[in-house]
Amino acid sequence: MAAGAAGASAWAQAPGGARAGADAGTATLSSPLAGGGLPAGEGAGFHSPQSPIKPLPQRSDVVPWSSLSNLTKKTLKTRIEPVFTAEQKALDKTVQRVQGFMVPMDTKPGQKHFLLTSVPLTCAFCIPGGPESMIEVKASSPVRYSLEPVVVEGHFQTLSNDEYGLFYRMVGARQVQ
Repeated sequence: MAAGAAGASAWAQAPGGARAGADAGTATLSSPLAGGGLPAGEGAGFHSPQSPIKPLPQRSDVVPWSSLSNLTKKTLKTRIEPVFTAEQKALDKTVQRVQGFMVPMDTKPGQKHFLLTSVPLTCAFCIPGGPESMIEVKASSPVRYSLEPVVVEGHFQTLSNDEYGLFYRMVGARQVQ
């Protein structure tokens, strides 16, 4: 293959539809949602049908992610502020159960501080959704890391001005079946 042909193929369409290379101008990143969907880091997250990990099972004893992700956001000068619904405000400072996928904060098998998300991670560098699709969990005892969904129960908090931009936290959490 000639050097010119090899160079031309390096500037071709990248996987996911983004153009790569100096002649591409401004790169357009692909979205996990068909038709472009939401920008990365927003929304409830998307569980790919090609994922080897099954989506969360329907349960009536946990707060549904659809309730948590159904909110609007206000853009302020230095941050994005959630505008909670009456249903979400009613959860604040109450004991609740949630299910989700663990995002560990360290390499230990037992996690006392982790994120719980509505969809599994697809890679170590990808955020599965926006802040409305994750809960910071501070457990009273370690929860064993798993790729399978976990259910935790604890004191639920809504966060209007979190320094890390999170909207939800659960403290004093413990794993339940």
